[in-house]
Amino acid sequence: MFQLKQDLELTAEHQGLVIGLFEKPEKFSGNLASLDQAFEGQLTKLVKSGDISAKLKSISKVHTLGKIGPKRIWIIGLGKEKEFTFDKLRQAFGKLFKELKNNKQEETAIYLDTFLSEKHDASDAAYALSEAFALATYQFEGYRQKSNEPEKRLETLTVYSQAAAEEVEASLSIGYAFGKGTNSARTLVNTPGNMLTATDMANYATELAAKYNFELEILDKAEIEKLGMGAFLAVNQGSAEPPKMIVLKYQGKDEWKDVIGLVGKGITFDTGGYSIKTKAGIVGMKTDMGGAAAVLGAMEILGEIRPEQNVVAVIPSTDNMISGNAFKPDDVITSMNGKTIEVLNTDAEGRLVLADAVTYAKHHGANYIVDVATLTGGVITALGVNTTGAMTNHEPLYEQVLEAAMEAGEQMWQLPLFESEKERVRNSKVADLNNSPGSEGHAIVAGAFIGEFAEETPWVHLDIAGTATSTKEYDLGPAGATGVMTRTLALFVERFEPIEK
Repeated sequence: MFQLKQDLELTAEHQGLVIGLFEKPEKFSGNLASLDQAFEGQLTKLVKSGDISAKLKSISKVHTLGKIGPKRIWIIGLGKEKEFTFDKLRQAFGKLFKELKNNKQEETAIYLDTFLSEKHDASDAAYALSEAFALATYQFEGYRQKSNEPEKRLETLTVYSQAAAEEVEASLSIGYAFGKGTNSARTLVNTPGNMLTATDMANYATELAAKYNFELEILDKAEIEKLGMGAFLAVNQGSAEPPKMIVLKYQGKDEWKDVIGLVGKGITFDTGGYSIKTKAGIVGMKTDMGGAAAVLGAMEILGEIRPEQNVVAVIPSTDNMISGNAFKPDDVITSMNGKTIEVLNTDAEGRLVLADAVTYAKHHGANYIVDVATLTGGVITALGVNTTGAMTNHEPLYEQVLEAAMEAGEQMWQLPLFESEKERVRNSKVADLNNSPGSEGHAIVAGAFIGEFAEETPWVHLDIAGTATSTKEYDLGPAGATGVMTRTLALFVERFEPIEK
């Protein structure tokens, strides 16, 4: 995949050579002087004439006509160096790799040292390069009949850098692991509901546990009933598919303490139940397990990088179907922690399965909880499709999640959690809670409901209903599942600092 070499070899044969170019002064000097000399100063002239641009994310292609070993030079504009950020670097690499993929390139060389700045060293550049490579070239194969002609893919990258080889190699490996884990989450979300049932998801987790030596627990329906997970079971009532409560444990410390609980909503298809969705709204509900996918993708990354942290991942998985046995509006159900719930909306099922999953994460010793779910259409109304909604009962914990999201380049905005919204969730004449107090502040009351089960445990809720998928391609991926929050969760765990109570 990645071949690392120290000195740039202009005579070495490659399909392409990639370099980065900052604005003002746009000079082929320093690292690039020998390259411009090979072209007798013509590259500098092309910059001055505007045929080569250094504007951010611009891509220029120059055929070498045999003057050097590579057949063509790909020049990525990096913009102004003072305004250059890690995320801009990652985005620029993403756009480049999409361009190389579209041009059916199978291998290329990258002169990594031309992407360095005052703020970003070779390790940063290597990380951004490998992460962007994995993310930008991802493609869901789908189920069309395949052509007999093999598809050309970009498979080999020769990276030239004079920086310490061990550091660059480590960064290439880690960045690629983060990208691949996100791609695994994307594939899960893109998979149709008839091909990814709760049992299939449990089998996937089993394979993950075997590969990375995670402790595994998968509860079947009888075990779920024995533990009294009435909220989870209610959602599954109408289904022919049995539910699965999936638990993965990663222990990176000698003692099982300071445990981070990652809880992901795993609804493999959501009809809305008797509060049935519209014919337009029901399409795409195979993606309602985006939270579970993010957690599983994050666990894959953690299995690769092995941080000194303790993590328990809990995924309640079922579909939400309609039948003579399905739960109904006006039903009253009892959750695992004993709280009773009046069901006012069977399409508000995600918060029900998460209620029991959060309780079970605490049962497994979680001292901190982050749940992630494609939970509400309300968050899209509030924040659009590019920003994940967040809520918390513990600001210091939220700050750590926010910092991870910023590093991952995944936008997040905190929604309020006031006592008035908690009271709306508690407003029922027949039960302790109701699962749908109304459409006003829908995303907020949904989070407030889950908070009733986090109780005093430090907790952050992430609503990815708008960000789990994209209707159009972007620099770091195609249209379809985004794998959002996979890298944020993994970075949060990797960087986590226990919080004094």
